[in-house]
Amino acid sequence: MLVAIIDLGTNTFNLLIAKLLPSNAYKIIYTNKLSVKLGKGGINKNQLLPDAMERGINALMVYKKVIEQHKIEKTFAFGTSAIREAVNADEFIKKAEESGIDISILSGDEEAELIYKGVQLALTIGDKPALVMDIGGGSTEFIIADSDQIFWKQSFLLGVTRLLEKFTPTDPITTGEIFRIEEYLREELKPLIQVLRKFPVSELIGSSGSFDSFAEIIAHRFHVENILKDKTAYVFDLKEVDIIFDELIRSSKEQRLATNGLIEMRVDMIVMAVLLTRFVLSELKLSEMRLSAYALKEGALSKLLKDN
Repeated sequence: MLVAIIDLGTNTFNLLIAKLLPSNAYKIIYTNKLSVKLGKGGINKNQLLPDAMERGINALMVYKKVIEQHKIEKTFAFGTSAIREAVNADEFIKKAEESGIDISILSGDEEAELIYKGVQLALTIGDKPALVMDIGGGSTEFIIADSDQIFWKQSFLLGVTRLLEKFTPTDPITTGEIFRIEEYLREELKPLIQVLRKFPVSELIGSSGSFDSFAEIIAHRFHVENILKDKTAYVFDLKEVDIIFDELIRSSKEQRLATNGLIEMRVDMIVMAVLLTRFVLSELKLSEMRLSAYALKEGALSKLLKDN
């Protein structure tokens, strides 16, 4: 059976088309991501602005054509933080339905659960708990888990679009602005910091998104650009991470646009993603970091395989 999964993120809409095979096997046929910026301008007012909704519907129409071309039997579309928090989400969902796409809104817990399942498809977490982190535009999910189970999970309203529009930093960002953002993160992430006393971890697993960009930049900067080709996981060297984090924090938008391995749709948000990741690594004293190339949409695929 051919299925399509659409992850309607706050910044990007991601499409995955896969063939479900016997014995819980699968084959990924097609993937794509479109920059939509669904939360732009309204994310902290819990609103989807008209121009953002138009961009979202246009992206769904592009994907609908792809789905029709592949003769998909079932389509699953999942709304995340921007849609979940918006007071006018029903208006967007109705427009999407009129375009032929039915949207299911995920709770923060459901989103975290699917992210975990996606990470499980990409790599082996191991028998010790690790901290899984998924940086979105509207929210960031944290999951403490090993290969067999989730011990704790929570979605925080700390997505990079939300942070960017809250703090509106200068370009390049200043030391004072970084300090204010870190103080805010320290306060907002108290539940995570507290629960880690019960479930101590040493490793951060970053799922897709910004962590893809970190890995791509590192590959271009220190290795060869195709180092990630056909891989679903990557082990970071934290010395290399520190170097590119420092460079990105000091960079201007013009410099980021010229950074090899950084795609244009992430240029505006990457500094916030760096600050968030660096804060977690430093505050929690984590000594290891891996990339999972899979996230929510692959997690939805995993769930379909078990339910099929």
